[in-house]
Amino acid sequence: MAAIGDKLGKDIVEAMKARRQDQLTALRMVKSALRGKEIDKREPLTDAEEQAVLTTLLKQRRESVEQFTKGGRPELAAKEQAEIAWIEGYMPQAAGEDELRSLVIAVVQQIAAENGGTRPGPKEMGMVMKAAQQKIASSGLRADGKLVSELVKAELAKG
Repeated sequence: MAAIGDKLGKDIVEAMKARRQDQLTALRMVKSALRGKEIDKREPLTDAEEQAVLTTLLKQRRESVEQFTKGGRPELAAKEQAEIAWIEGYMPQAAGEDELRSLVIAVVQQIAAENGGTRPGPKEMGMVMKAAQQKIASSGLRADGKLVSELVKAELAKG
């Protein structure tokens, strides 16, 4: 496993020694998910693949929090929130909204320049989203897809 796996192993040992059972359970679950993906792939995961697994786990936890909150189970929602915080500790820094907005604007301007100055419209949303996601990934940041989608939609609506 790459860097995330190494840090995870150390944190599991630390949680065991400190007898933090909830954290230990969550970290073991993360390690198990990474290991399962590695077994499916039959070779070590890259950093990007590890991040993709963690992103999936975070998305599942967020959906669970929403469901538990709607179902009147605040204690289970709080447990999921704690797991989200632990998992996010292994993810790269999340980009802020202003940073994402400037990235999206740059992508739209780049696409406009490539198309002879013709600014993309709402119909090119998919193309702009793909380019924006690639630019975000290449800059080493991570971003909520829903937020990126909203920013792209707003930027394309200006055209």
